[in-house]
Amino acid sequence: MKPKKLKVVLCWHMHQPHYRDGLDGLYRLPWVYLHAIKDYADMAWHLENCPEARVVVNFAPVLLEQLDDYTQQMQAWLKTGTPMQDPLLNLVAGVTPIPSESELREEIVTACQRAYAPTMINIFPHFRELVEMIQSSSAPVGLDYVCVSYLNAQYFTDLLVWYHLAWMGVSLRYTDPRVNQLMAKKNHFDAEDQRCLMEIMTDAVASIIPRYRALMESDQIELSMTPYGHPIVPLLIDFASMKDALPGAPAPSYEAYPNGYERAEWHMQHGLEVYEHYFGTRPKGVWLSEGAVSSAAVGLLDEYAMQWTASGEGVWRHSCEASHIDQHDLNSKKALYQPLQHAAQNCAIFFRDDGLSDMVGFQYKDWSADDAANDFAQHMQNIANFLGDEVEEHVVTVILDGENAWEYYEDNANHFLSSMYAKLTEHPQVQMTTFKDALQQGVKPRHLPVLKAGSWVYGSFSTWIGEPEKNKAWDLLIEAKQAYDLVLASGELSEEKVQQATEQLAICEGSDWFWWFGGYNPADSVKDFDQLYRHHLKRLYQMLGQTAPESLDIPISEGGGDMENAGTMRRN
Repeated sequence: MKPKKLKVVLCWHMHQPHYRDGLDGLYRLPWVYLHAIKDYADMAWHLENCPEARVVVNFAPVLLEQLDDYTQQMQAWLKTGTPMQDPLLNLVAGVTPIPSESELREEIVTACQRAYAPTMINIFPHFRELVEMIQSSSAPVGLDYVCVSYLNAQYFTDLLVWYHLAWMGVSLRYTDPRVNQLMAKKNHFDAEDQRCLMEIMTDAVASIIPRYRALMESDQIELSMTPYGHPIVPLLIDFASMKDALPGAPAPSYEAYPNGYERAEWHMQHGLEVYEHYFGTRPKGVWLSEGAVSSAAVGLLDEYAMQWTASGEGVWRHSCEASHIDQHDLNSKKALYQPLQHAAQNCAIFFRDDGLSDMVGFQYKDWSADDAANDFAQHMQNIANFLGDEVEEHVVTVILDGENAWEYYEDNANHFLSSMYAKLTEHPQVQMTTFKDALQQGVKPRHLPVLKAGSWVYGSFSTWIGEPEKNKAWDLLIEAKQAYDLVLASGELSEEKVQQATEQLAICEGSDWFWWFGGYNPADSVKDFDQLYRHHLKRLYQMLGQTAPESLDIPISEGGGDMENAGTMRRN
């Protein structure tokens, strides 16, 4: 008799916020195309190389649009020489000449060190030499390098090319001979080399959406989405939802976000339109941004007939305790491996195993790849043995960012991911599956009387609201929304301008701005996101024909902390 198998869902969440500056339209940070050539490409490649592996991949619609935009801009440059709207890309392509001004040269040096040095700089001797040259031969004053004016333009061209070669995913290094040809040249890269590099990156970025669509169409993966602009839906709907986990935290000055439920509906509807445009179908599930749930937010998913959503272990525990779920099931985490259904709602809620997810996100990078994969598989076997005859009724859920952990692993987690997929697909007690298929295969959600509002980060909304700088950002957004409502009510804008302003408002409602405000985040990142956020709000006022308030000229937050994994994920 075949052993009963434990259903395991790995859900990779792919998300980047809107990096185009609201005022000049330039991409201020390059993370969309850099993660495309490294992580989005590698994650697809691992799945293509292991057809038996099945996972869920979640895309934020605002990321899909940016991938498409980059593809079109990069292809246009290759065909017609049209400059791109990304300053770093224009430099590496040779569109923009290497500047002579020291300040601009320092910006290039700083930009080309935005990578985790042990795994992305130090392993490439020629890249490391370029970085060490500027570090050892200069006398830093803050972030200023006094020697940059003495270096020739070739130094900066080589630095830019090597920075982008270092961001190439393992899959491109293995499958595209052009990458290794450039690496073998070592230095003195010329215009032909720069064009070759651009061709490699353009091909990679252009391939991302079609490759994931093909994986979906072959039924190897389930694709899902977040609401369009990646907002924290429970907070849009009701600020009071923060009180479930943070009863004593201060709230923004305003009692509520104006017409928040309607805005949440807009993000859902527009997100579905974008998703269907790129993938030709409608998703069965939605990962609400940051796993942020509340009764009203899950009710919104019912409105769109979504079959599933997911959140974190903190939300699960708070909700189960309030619902008086059996204490043994809580202590053993047995109930964690069953989807729950809140009250009379239809949407099933899966809950992330925070411990296992954080092992992948933070711990296994320090292990040997095989030991880490074996340990993960052993955890699955232990859970399966503990569940015994009931194993087929349960689902272990592991959810984390699909792009941010891997640069801290050797070889972009190539050996770990390959080994983990192989061990899980070959394991006699494990079935890799998806949320949609788990429900179709008879996994029955358990009734949950009380759903406590919260997110996958600490089970609360503390990352986005409840302290002065985050609350200030909400107040600025609410004032912009009030101006938006007044102008739209006046009927002064054309239909096209209403649509443009509405999409701009959606960008301002994204979760990432609030994430970065606070003293625990790195100052440079906080400065970048602070400025982008205020520029997006200013752009909204411009589109409305209004004068932006002077308060938008004042930085909201300074940061100053040193977050683990560059602050892109948080350990629970």
